[in-house]
Amino acid sequence: MKKIILVFFLLGLHYSISAQRLSHDEEKLIAEVEKNYQATVALLEEVTNINSGSLNLEGVKAVSDVFEREFQKIGFETEWYKLPPEAKRAGHFIATRKGNSGKKIFMIGHLDTVFEKDMPFTPFTYLNDSTATGQGVNDMKGGDVMILASLKALHDLGMLEDKTITVYFTGDEESSADEELSRRDFIARAKEHDIALAYETTQSFGIATVARRGSSGWKLKTSGKQSHSSGVFRESVGYGAIYEAARILTEFQEELAGEQYLTFNPGQIIGGSDISYNTETGKGEALGKTNIVAREAFVTGDLRFLGEEQKVAARIKMKAIVARHLNQTDAEITFEDGLPSMIPTEGNLALAEKLNELSQEMDLGEVKPGDPGSRGAGDISFVADFVDCLDGLGASGNGAHAPGETINMKEYPELIKRSTLFLYRLTR
Repeated sequence: MKKIILVFFLLGLHYSISAQRLSHDEEKLIAEVEKNYQATVALLEEVTNINSGSLNLEGVKAVSDVFEREFQKIGFETEWYKLPPEAKRAGHFIATRKGNSGKKIFMIGHLDTVFEKDMPFTPFTYLNDSTATGQGVNDMKGGDVMILASLKALHDLGMLEDKTITVYFTGDEESSADEELSRRDFIARAKEHDIALAYETTQSFGIATVARRGSSGWKLKTSGKQSHSSGVFRESVGYGAIYEAARILTEFQEELAGEQYLTFNPGQIIGGSDISYNTETGKGEALGKTNIVAREAFVTGDLRFLGEEQKVAARIKMKAIVARHLNQTDAEITFEDGLPSMIPTEGNLALAEKLNELSQEMDLGEVKPGDPGSRGAGDISFVADFVDCLDGLGASGNGAHAPGETINMKEYPELIKRSTLFLYRLTR
């Protein structure tokens, strides 16, 4: 019995010491987050239940309108940055407040999801007491709501006075318009700040995203000599467009796979005697027969990398492979820039260490920098060359970008609390 009492005494001493690490104001902030939590969940349900696929311009704007309402309640000036018609995307939501003390914080989220209007709709639904599902519930409406919840707690206790904070929710992160057109304002505003924080899905309580790979697209077109299939492989007929495409993809895999942080994925392939492809919808059609050597083939894919040097080197190798050609075929590859990389800088690592210190003081465990290869590209990468950055601060869950995407509702309140105290410390 004495041993059991001693164990409980030591546990109590541990939590007492831990609690003393947090200031009185930080304890008040935790209580404020808890007081507001039911309203936070209601807001998460409201925005999750609005379809906001990147191509659903009205839906993206509708989610923006909800956040406009909520941010105005806590003293932020709000703005809708409408993109021009040629962008074929809705626009961006911006909320700002300006002051003269503390670090200037740029907070990043996005309004859109991968789930378009013609896809089966999944509303916000509890699967059990610790898991909920819904379209974009963790990627990244859960993170967007976390930003609002943290700032609301700080505002309610008067802790945002004289602080400079910009919240920027893009409307086309999942399927972006022309980057120069769509991210010009985003980058310009970020440059006026000291720190950028992005609330994309967290990998775990114990991981901070200090680096992200960049992404770009590629299109491969191959052609062959249309002929009767009985002559395939002959010198006069050759291999046809589909074999040429298959050769190129195989050699990509054989010569480039395995390089750290580099991936290249063919997402779509179409081949036959006649093909068509709609770049806006991603839909393609092919006409052909089994007894015809294919005249055309088309492949689209992405290329992910860490740093411009790796991207350029990969493109050079891919072009060399494309240029080899099977008999009686031709091929060309084109590249499109997408999102740049976020390199693991000293400033990013310092932010991760601050989060680690806070997390341990809150008894939420150690936080370590994550593997750059485990994260795809994100909006924060556009500003990573200009300010110190940290990503992966959002909600936890599983199945992002897939039917049945979930959010961990047991971890959600703790992540909000940690986010709130992290902001409190960064702005002091």
